[in-house]
Amino acid sequence: MGLIKRTLKLTTYTGLASVGAFFWYTRNDRFVDMPATDPIFSHALYNKFNPSKNPTTHDLCIRRVPLSDINPTLLEKKGKLVEAFCAGVWSGWGYAFQRAYLSRKYEDASTSSHLWTPDQLRTSTYDLGTLITDHFEVVEKTPERIVVRCGDSPRRQGVRASDGLFEISAVVKPDEGVAEFGLKSCFYQGLGKAEGAPMPPHITWLHQQYTKLLAETALGRVLR
Repeated sequence: MGLIKRTLKLTTYTGLASVGAFFWYTRNDRFVDMPATDPIFSHALYNKFNPSKNPTTHDLCIRRVPLSDINPTLLEKKGKLVEAFCAGVWSGWGYAFQRAYLSRKYEDASTSSHLWTPDQLRTSTYDLGTLITDHFEVVEKTPERIVVRCGDSPRRQGVRASDGLFEISAVVKPDEGVAEFGLKSCFYQGLGKAEGAPMPPHITWLHQQYTKLLAETALGRVLR
């Protein structure tokens, strides 16, 4: 009995320490309000694949980093910074578990053109049409942002039960001396008429913690 109590105490303390470490690690990531005028709500794919104008679960996580901390080679040409940040999102250890899970379920001859390995995810430039682990497709790319469609396999191109857009951005703000990195999510039910948002509050909260983890682990690709 004493051993069990000591084990439970150790597990509790370890769990609390891990939770504390996570919130310290992501302390600089913050969520900001998304106005109804946000461009993602007028995106052509949002309008096309949300025909019933169903409610969304949406958020925007911002992480600001001093330009002095950014790898200077990524600032020499427009577009390189967002490519590196995007590569960090998918190749970083924050996405490793989901990547491994999707690989076990869906990686086969029919998805051989998708990015699967950490090396592929790390070196891709994420051009239009890039397919990522049978769950994401690059649908827009500019020098400051890369937008992927998510929610289901890109092999399902029509209206889906579960759908969404995920925007990865990197904006250089020389007047403020920072680079502003963003992860923006917009999820919705495409098929039929939804009675409410696709995620309940507790799942939304978990999604936001995952978003912060993706942001932090991606920064390793852009820092000096």
